[in-house]
Amino acid sequence: MSKITDTVTALVLPIVEAAGCTLWDVEYVREAGNYYLRIFIDKEGGVSIDDCEKVSRELDPVLDEADPIPDSYVFEVGSPGAERELKRPSDFEKFIGSEIEIRTYKPVDGQKSFVGILKAFKDGDITFSDGNTDRTLTKAEIAKVRLHVSF
Repeated sequence: MSKITDTVTALVLPIVEAAGCTLWDVEYVREAGNYYLRIFIDKEGGVSIDDCEKVSRELDPVLDEADPIPDSYVFEVGSPGAERELKRPSDFEKFIGSEIEIRTYKPVDGQKSFVGILKAFKDGDITFSDGNTDRTLTKAEIAKVRLHVSF
């Protein structure tokens, strides 16, 4: 994590938890010439727009007072969504047995996207099943992993 996201995480965590939610992620990115600070919250049963609004209203003055970001930015509070990105070991442990989509940096056996059931996570390597066989991709090969929702 960057210094900014570490600082923001420390500021927002107690407020998010006091609102009955868990902090899923803090993201500070530049997109289309603008900076965005995104706080992703979660809770059992799902996050409502009211949860996002409550947390946003409580965080806004705290962030203004602490002023951890020197540039102007767009502040957003939202849910990580059904197809949330998995980043930390605890994310992977929580979703063992769930369907995931893995994107790789370079083609592996001619493809850069894989969908399967998460079987194991160890030291950044992911083992998943496509229904017929288990396969492992290494941390160095993996660009992004997120939950996959099939309809």
